[in-house]
Amino acid sequence: MQIQPYLIAGVDEVGRGPLAGSVVAAAVILDPAYRIDGLLDSKLLNEATRERLDVEIRAHALSYCIAEASVEEIDTINILHASMLAMQRAVEGLHITPDMALIDGNRCPDVSCSSVAVVKGDQRVQAISAASIIAKVSRDHAMMALHEIHPEYGFDSHKGYPTAQHRQALVDHGVIDLHRRSFKPVKEALARARLASSVPA
Repeated sequence: MQIQPYLIAGVDEVGRGPLAGSVVAAAVILDPAYRIDGLLDSKLLNEATRERLDVEIRAHALSYCIAEASVEEIDTINILHASMLAMQRAVEGLHITPDMALIDGNRCPDVSCSSVAVVKGDQRVQAISAASIIAKVSRDHAMMALHEIHPEYGFDSHKGYPTAQHRQALVDHGVIDLHRRSFKPVKEALARARLASSVPA
């Protein structure tokens, strides 16, 4: 009788902190017969290394899925619940059902398999590292595409995070649909715009 391997999915999300864009999650089941060297937390890798590993992970993983929760969902249910929703979608989108999902962080989304939260999992579990890498690359590519439409906000450089450049762009150009209106700097920009429009010329 052939014994089936015990399949573990690593799960991570990126994009909790930005003022703009979706939060993106990935779930990855690595092939135990194929070793991918250099897997680390995506934040510890440079862009070129992430891009190279992204290709290798997608080519050799037994299964992977990238999912997201939209800006509208973030503003409706808050960023924590939206992150959980994106991770749930990633796990449920795998074409192979894992025996266990290892989730980066200290809480688990509601998924149909067993799950365990692993603090600093993106530095400790290779499958979670792989998930963090492909989620990061996917989100970065999405923000680069949005930069082509809205170059005045500088999404190509800060990827939506609250840098000084992005905060100034909110002052200069206002809030657009890509911005998370539940986040404080965006709320403040909307309040400034309302105040300016109410002041007589």
